[in-house]
Amino acid sequence: MIDLRSDTVTRPSPPMLAAMAAADTGDDVYGEDPTANALEQRVAAMLGHEAGLFTTTGSLANILGVRAWVAPGKELLCEAQAHIVRAELGAHAALNGVTTRTWFHPRGKVDLAAVRALVAPDAGPYLVSTAAIAVENTHNFAGGTVQALDELTSLRQAVHGTGVRLHLDGARLWNAQVATGVPAAEYASVFDSVSVCLSKGLGAPVGSVLVGPADMIAEARQWRKRLGGGWRQAGVLAAAGLYALDHHVDRLAEDHAHARMVAEVVNDAAPGVVDPASVETNIVLLNVGDRAERLVAEAREAGVLVGVVGPGIVRLITHLDVGAGESRKAAEVLGAVLSR
Repeated sequence: MIDLRSDTVTRPSPPMLAAMAAADTGDDVYGEDPTANALEQRVAAMLGHEAGLFTTTGSLANILGVRAWVAPGKELLCEAQAHIVRAELGAHAALNGVTTRTWFHPRGKVDLAAVRALVAPDAGPYLVSTAAIAVENTHNFAGGTVQALDELTSLRQAVHGTGVRLHLDGARLWNAQVATGVPAAEYASVFDSVSVCLSKGLGAPVGSVLVGPADMIAEARQWRKRLGGGWRQAGVLAAAGLYALDHHVDRLAEDHAHARMVAEVVNDAAPGVVDPASVETNIVLLNVGDRAERLVAEAREAGVLVGVVGPGIVRLITHLDVGAGESRKAAEVLGAVLSR
């Protein structure tokens, strides 16, 4: 099977497994795992923040990051298709009493006019006050779109002096860096906290890192334990993240090229289903209407796995376990099904 359901399905390569097997470890709850400590310090330095925290998932990193800035009963603003509000099972409300309001942008982008209309840092004793704004870069459910750095900088300027904090869900921030040439640290510098994922395009089996101010990360470490997310010999998994940072960042350009090629092949076979020019990174959205479930089923029969992510929308994501030849074969299968 050619599995394009997500870049989370990647498996550790033999060299990554060797790095994991050789990891120097200790008890991370005691702060004694040297490899986990090294990963946290390295990611924090890469992104220009004071400290980092290794977490099991991107969702947990986001939960901890948002919780740091948004007290129970306060609100978080984000785009309506953001992972934080669409794909984290309501955790921010269920666990931390966070309410949300959203703006909508067809490409998942920051809409400064909409943000200005929504933000209410001090809403008084009867309304909900805004404590933070979250931005996703790249934006998953909008098709891997990249947030423009100048718009992010304008967002920072818009909330300057208000006390409103900014959190970046940078699960695929490495993809944004490779696609634009803008260093991840420049994107990260706009935000008070940033989460980045190691188990998507970078191919590690598990893990994300949350970065931010040292005191905020120290508190997040306590909350990670409180939520059941404390590690023991975490270095076995942290070693995979370090290997991924050494070997799997620049190669994301290959995934982007494969995604664009897939979009072009599908568009040639079924014009109007996807605009290849809209494919900025490694995510392709096919707008197929009422054919979505049939496309997924027939593609599976032909050896290609893709998934439905919204009404009439089929998503596929290229990654390091699927090369150019397999990507083209998958595209031809999808095109053939859609052209029938």
